[in-house]
Amino acid sequence: MLQSRIKMYIAAALMLLLIHSPAFGGSDSCRVKKETRTGRYDVVVWAKRCLGKPYVWGGNGRRGYDCSGFVKAACSSSGIRLPRSSAEQYRVGTPVSRSGLRPGDRVFFSTYRRGPSHVGIYIGNDKFIHASSSKRRITIDRLSSRYYRTRYLGARR
Repeated sequence: MLQSRIKMYIAAALMLLLIHSPAFGGSDSCRVKKETRTGRYDVVVWAKRCLGKPYVWGGNGRRGYDCSGFVKAACSSSGIRLPRSSAEQYRVGTPVSRSGLRPGDRVFFSTYRRGPSHVGIYIGNDKFIHASSSKRRITIDRLSSRYYRTRYLGARR
């Protein structure tokens, strides 16, 4: 009797895992409930859960992300609504000085064209998380690296 009950609970748990997995149309594997304080810290927690997910041009979750799709989804996980493109996201929010950066702030770069063409999320200690087209995945880099230091445009909160 006890063994059959245990088997039933295990089967039910496995079915729930399958139903909610991305492979079966469930939620995106990066999505998490708020686990930390509030707001921008939750954005960082969500973003770090996505490390290693593939970069996909124009992607917004199912198969991967591009930079602005990733930032939009991360902010959305905490109830923050943003437009889709990095240029549009640059026009939203309060400007933040580089010395005033806090985890969860959005950092912008001019990469393949003039103006804001790349965006990431500041996570503290000179680091930001972003969907990198060159590394083909979501990764963490330093703001002070030569590539990003020379292309830095600003930040928004």
